[in-house]
Amino acid sequence: MADAIWIDRGEALGPLASVLEAQVSIGLDTEFLRERTFFPKLCLVQLAAAGEVWCVDTLRVGSLDPLVRALTAPGARKVIHAARQDLEAFYLNVKRVISPVFDTQIAAGCVGLKPQLGYADLVKTLLDVPLAKGQTRTDWSKRPLTAAQLEYAADDVKYLNEVASKLTERLRALGREHWVIEDCLSLEDPRLYELDPAQAWKRLRNLNLLPAAARARGRSIAIWRETMARERDLPRGWILADAAIFSVAEAGPSTRAALDAALALPRPLNDALAQSLLAALREGSGAAGEDSEPVRDSRPTPEQKAVIDRLARLVDARAQDLGVSAEILAPRGEVKALAMGARNTQALSGWRRAEIGDRLLAALD
Repeated sequence: MADAIWIDRGEALGPLASVLEAQVSIGLDTEFLRERTFFPKLCLVQLAAAGEVWCVDTLRVGSLDPLVRALTAPGARKVIHAARQDLEAFYLNVKRVISPVFDTQIAAGCVGLKPQLGYADLVKTLLDVPLAKGQTRTDWSKRPLTAAQLEYAADDVKYLNEVASKLTERLRALGREHWVIEDCLSLEDPRLYELDPAQAWKRLRNLNLLPAAARARGRSIAIWRETMARERDLPRGWILADAAIFSVAEAGPSTRAALDAALALPRPLNDALAQSLLAALREGSGAAGEDSEPVRDSRPTPEQKAVIDRLARLVDARAQDLGVSAEILAPRGEVKALAMGARNTQALSGWRRAEIGDRLLAALD
């Protein structure tokens, strides 16, 4: 890998950090695995600055703490494409959020490119440089990496700073640099990456439609699953699928036999998991009387559908005026939420408030 510097020794991180601390813009990407774990397994961190590219073998260097100061220094922007998962993988490794961030996918959307434009397509669009896409499903934990894998990893950061510069020029010409600064700042909140298991039930769609007793049991099961998944470092679905949570919540079993019947799994839960799940169910049943939240139907009424359509047309028209995707201003889900009474949506805060939020509120009066 002639174009990149491979780092697999911890003592090399200090000198690298010294180089990075002197920069004003640092391209960054990560490679990690998560198919068989709850937490992402960080395998590689790629960095680009001052015409150099470094690939840090996180499986061999040990602690990444020597890089933390450089990657959180306020004087250098960290350029990342579609940053959310990379920030999470790094945060869960060192318990610090990389900052300040410039997300090139967010910036691309704000200048009128596709909101979910991939990195290779963005590099081709802005720099007319074709990038290979053949390693997207590679196992980054295997060593040694092939020449093709190393080239792919280096390319993922090699052009980031140049792409960011071109996007910044466009943003400034449009007067939208503050859009990206604001949206990227929201990515630096540690609460995005250190989720509270007690809030795990919020991941379950339509749980609020269940009767109060079943809803309370569903919440307890979701919290139990989150705790088990974290303790065992396994995907949530490997502990219990969402559908199984609903089945058990509705059945409310109190014995092992009733639990097995409600789950109807090809292979029943082992004794330890089954007993801890039954204990969680007992807690959920005890909390049923405390759950006074009314059942809400997430399906809009005919009148609300009419409001949704009216608001969506307003968003589409404003997006066309600005030359951006309507998704940038207010995704359809937010429009629906507004029509059904929500007022804590992103469209009503920050720069979106002036661009579309006030118009939406006026249309609701």
